[in-house]
Amino acid sequence: MTTWKRLKVSSFFVFALAISISAPLCLTKANASDPRNLGWADLVPEVEMGSNPFEDLDYRQKNDLVTLYRIEVTDAESANDFARSQASKIRAKLVSGGLDPDWLFAERERLMKAHERRFSAPNPEVLAQPVRVPGYILPLEMDGRLAIEFLLVPTVGACVHTPPPAANQLIHVHYPDGYPIRGMYDPVWIMGELKAERQTELVTYSDGQRNVESTYVMTPQRIEQYR
Repeated sequence: MTTWKRLKVSSFFVFALAISISAPLCLTKANASDPRNLGWADLVPEVEMGSNPFEDLDYRQKNDLVTLYRIEVTDAESANDFARSQASKIRAKLVSGGLDPDWLFAERERLMKAHERRFSAPNPEVLAQPVRVPGYILPLEMDGRLAIEFLLVPTVGACVHTPPPAANQLIHVHYPDGYPIRGMYDPVWIMGELKAERQTELVTYSDGQRNVESTYVMTPQRIEQYR
C-alpha cells in the first residue's frame, strides 16, 4: 500500500479579508428521489458579517492602524521605547482624525471571527441527508492504483499550489472499496451523507508540505465519473 501524504492553512490578513468560492462543475438536474445535488457554495454557511468600518478609511489611516496594532498588540511584549513612542504619536494622530483605535481593533476581531466561521464552519443545511457533490480527487492514501482516502476539492489543481481552498471547501473522503485514479483532470461525483468533522492532513505541494484543514467528511455509498 502506498501512502500519499499531504498542508495546514492559516492565512489571515490584517483588516480586510475576501475569498471567492467557485463551483467549477455544472450540476445536473435531479429527480425527486435522487440525492440532493450540491454546489461548493452550498457548503458555506450563512454568516452575518455586519458592516466593515475599514472600507471608509483611506490608505494612510489603514497603514497607521496596521502599525499601531503591530506595536501595541502583536509585538507588545517586545516593543522598545522608540516603538512605544511611535505608537503614542500614531494613536494621537488617529484620535485627532476622529477615529477610535481600540474600537477599530475590536471590530477587526469581530470581522476575523465572522470570516473564520464563514470559511471554516459547516453548513448544517447540507448535513445528514443524501447528497451528490462534484469535484476532483487529491489522493491521500492509495492501494495500488485505487484511492481509498482522499480530499475532494472544487477545482483542478486545488491543494497543488498554496494557498489551499477554505476548510469548508474540502471534503475528506474515506472509500475502502477504492476508486481508480485516471488523472488530475478527471472529475467525479461522490454520493452519501456529509458529516461535520474537522480533519487536518499533511499535504505535499509543489512548493513544500503544509497541514490542510477540512470541515467535512464522507464515506460515500458510491463514487462515479462525472458526466
